[in-house]
Amino acid sequence: MSDRNRDEDWWPQRIWQQIKGRQHESDKHIKKAQRPENQASVFTKRKRTFTLAFLVVAGIYLLSSIAASFNLTDGLQSFPKAFVWITTNLIPNEESLSRLPAILKKLTETAFVAITVTVCAAICAFFFSLLGSSTIRVNPWIARSVRVVAAFFRNVPDVVWAMLLLFSFGQNVLTGFFALFFATFGLLTRTFIESIDEVSAECVEALNATGATTLQIVFQGIIPSIMSVIISWILYMIETNIRASTLIGILTATGIGYQFDMYYKQMNYAAASLVVIAIVVLVIAIEITSTRIRKVIM
Repeated sequence: MSDRNRDEDWWPQRIWQQIKGRQHESDKHIKKAQRPENQASVFTKRKRTFTLAFLVVAGIYLLSSIAASFNLTDGLQSFPKAFVWITTNLIPNEESLSRLPAILKKLTETAFVAITVTVCAAICAFFFSLLGSSTIRVNPWIARSVRVVAAFFRNVPDVVWAMLLLFSFGQNVLTGFFALFFATFGLLTRTFIESIDEVSAECVEALNATGATTLQIVFQGIIPSIMSVIISWILYMIETNIRASTLIGILTATGIGYQFDMYYKQMNYAAASLVVIAIVVLVIAIEITSTRIRKVIM
């Protein structure tokens, strides 16, 4: 009798388990059926967002074209004429090649000025960034003031600095030097502050625990940690300053920029194109060199 009662009790349990299993399977099917709807709604929202963004950009383009009286069709049609003019006038000839020594001399001067500006700005920016870093914790008010000054110098373009300094120093090398220096100083100060803040706090705390002074923390903890970053940014700014010094030279009547401006105003386009080629070759050479140096130090 006991076995029979046990079988009678077991049958309802088995039926109940089967019912629960079927309900669980039906729930799975319902969830699977709901997933495509959710995915479809997500894709629909993305499509609407992209469509709206495209329409906004297209509207801005149309308004800008109307305001600037720009015609895309005329611009595309002028490409063949521009190509013909370039191949006719911007090819160096024998007369322009005779000016190559003078061009290389000005190009060398421009490169040396760019390197000098970058190194001087990097040294000043590093020590100035120590005051603005939260890792050193000199003073919160000093740190905020340093960040504000760095942001000011960084957000004023080097061309604007050159135009402002022309009233004080006139057209000479010093004007271009300070114009590039202020812009480079602001950018490197901001970059060095962020690099110093990324240094592990445990390293600084360990040096503080040993009784190290601020200078010891800087030279034994911070500089070794960010040396590769500093060198990379210095190399990058040398490339940038060589390109920027061309435009600065046009304003200050110095360097390779003045040489290009003089040939262009004389309508000596062959010599002007030779100046451009020399600048491009120099920038590419410096970029290749800096890339190899980065691979070694990184």
